[in-house]
Amino acid sequence: MSEIVHRIYLGTMALIVLLAIIILTANGLEFYRTGIQERVIHKDYSSLKPSGTVGHGLGIFGSVFIISGVGLYMARKRYRFLSRTGLLKHWLEFHIFLCTLGPVLVLFHTSWKFGGLVAISFWSMVAVFLSGVAGRFIYLQIPRSIEGRELSLNEIRSLKINQAELLKTSHNLEEEDYNKIIDAIGRKPGKYHKSLIVSFISNSSEDRRSLREARRVLNDIRLPKPDHNRILSLLKSDISINRRIESLDLMQNLFKYWHVAHLPFALVMLIIMLIHVGVTILFGYKWIF
Repeated sequence: MSEIVHRIYLGTMALIVLLAIIILTANGLEFYRTGIQERVIHKDYSSLKPSGTVGHGLGIFGSVFIISGVGLYMARKRYRFLSRTGLLKHWLEFHIFLCTLGPVLVLFHTSWKFGGLVAISFWSMVAVFLSGVAGRFIYLQIPRSIEGRELSLNEIRSLKINQAELLKTSHNLEEEDYNKIIDAIGRKPGKYHKSLIVSFISNSSEDRRSLREARRVLNDIRLPKPDHNRILSLLKSDISINRRIESLDLMQNLFKYWHVAHLPFALVMLIIMLIHVGVTILFGYKWIF
């Protein structure tokens, strides 16, 4: 999948989720804002209530999307015959799409009112979604190959060496100019703080300072604009690799702990969802079939 096709792929999925939220909100806002006692006399009650034509359908499709998102991604990771079927990161992105769209539909299925056992499943779903967002952030901090395989520390360091060589040999830089650029992005190791958020903000600020200094040096050298942009891109990549080397152990450990938190919530959500579906069928609720 080329970069352009990949961007279209991501953009299409994001657009589908956004359109679903806008359309469902616009279609039922008046009903969802109506109190529980007054809803039974609302003109849209028969269609938007959880057992209504639209509401029931949203629950079915939302559940199918969630189960499919979890099942397909787990199958891709576990079964060898699927290992050559697309890149793992593309499967992860599709998993995130289905497990975002699914909860959105389930939320509208409940008509924004839920309680009892279903409430446990709903809040587990919310916990799974929020932990998924955090997990995606951690996942992106761990360098990976194009296939999605986690890179070792030695492989990451080799990337850094290769970029330094490319910077020195591919742009006909004078030794003095090369040293100025290296000095511009040279900085102290990442600052440690008990709060990960504070550390992230502090180190991001330091990275921006380094890039500003690098731009100043490049402007003084007066390179052609294409070379200027390519070198700046290499420097950004080099800074990113430095930060990832510094935080690799931390992010790998966080990712392990994240699995411990994410999986139980997902299991609780799926088990209660299946119980809910089973009870619905047992009591004879039907959709359009």
